[in-house]
Amino acid sequence: MEQPDVVVIGAGPAGLSCAIHAAWPGHRVLLLEKNPEPGAKLLLSGSGQCNITHDGEIRDFLSHYGDHGKQVKPALFGFTNRDLIEFFRKRGLALMTEENGKVFPETHRSADVLALLMKECKERGVDLHCGEPATGITRTAEGFAVTTPKATYLSPVLVIATGGASYPKTGSTGDGYRISASLGQPLTEIAPALTPLLIRKYPFAALSGISFKCMQFSVWRAGKKVADRTGDVLFTHLGLSGPGILDASRDINPDDVIKLSFVGNLKRDEFVADLTKRAEENRSWQISTILAAYPIPERLNRKLLNLSGIPDDLKCNHFSAEQRSRLITNCTQFPLTVEAPGGFSVAMVTRGGVALDGVNLKMLESKTVPNLYFAGEVLDIDGDSGGYNLQAAFSTGFLAARSIRKKWESR
Repeated sequence: MEQPDVVVIGAGPAGLSCAIHAAWPGHRVLLLEKNPEPGAKLLLSGSGQCNITHDGEIRDFLSHYGDHGKQVKPALFGFTNRDLIEFFRKRGLALMTEENGKVFPETHRSADVLALLMKECKERGVDLHCGEPATGITRTAEGFAVTTPKATYLSPVLVIATGGASYPKTGSTGDGYRISASLGQPLTEIAPALTPLLIRKYPFAALSGISFKCMQFSVWRAGKKVADRTGDVLFTHLGLSGPGILDASRDINPDDVIKLSFVGNLKRDEFVADLTKRAEENRSWQISTILAAYPIPERLNRKLLNLSGIPDDLKCNHFSAEQRSRLITNCTQFPLTVEAPGGFSVAMVTRGGVALDGVNLKMLESKTVPNLYFAGEVLDIDGDSGGYNLQAAFSTGFLAARSIRKKWESR
């Protein structure tokens, strides 16, 4: 029976980071991956281009993890975006920062990121076993017995880095939650996050592909506004997507109403005053011509007129108060009712997971099970789009590894 010093379950970015940084002369690190190859989800990140992290000060990252920014602070500050960039740079992979702050490898190839991580694992002596899922884990007097279809491994230290439940085709099927629960670790309810929204009676299916930069929108629940948001929005065949919608999705429920503003930075009263002035000064113009003065795509212009009950050729001198009121509402607060957030099959990450109050966040060690550690998406940590989730994966993997090594050093 093999007896590695550390078993890490899951060879995604968190597991690879942990295994690499836990590698220590004279100590064997075993990395188990159920897929035939490691890094399946990493290869898909950033549409295959791998948005590794985000630019800027690490303290500014904290506001990009919902309500859990403070909890992830020890990991982020222990291995920052600058540390991550330097890690890759020193090993020959140059990174670049786009205008929006997203950081990518210069090659824009996630395969290059994975290849570097695999090379580092090999050089540090990490023992990677692919196609070998952990089918059972029990606690023993010495630590943990990890059973796979091929063997049973006895190890004093176990790291769960299995990812969440999103994109199950990549192998993220919630295994880590089941393993954690079997060991007595408390969990929070999981749900899809960074996911598009399916809209009930969606009127813009024919306009799929139209996108809006820095759109202002609000979220309403049971008739009350619960959030004001700004972000890029994309019309899809079934509803709404884009970074602004994806980031907001963690807090959106079925039957919530999303109200979209198509008039840029103008507030409703400003748009009312401006539209009224233009219509009065150009009474022989068509309403569609007046509407073209605003940042509204032509196809959407016609659709908004149609939904407001306004003929395409209606002129300002026949523009009724009722028509004007409907058009103003549709331009500044167009209501769309959420049928449901997209499911795990389309969600980029998972909200919920291993409860953070059951983990020593300065070490990422279980508060109830000694020498049990967690890293990555299996934790109840989900970030905004733009590199924040990969940064959290690398940072939590590093922190768990550092905590393990500190214990070794203190012996």
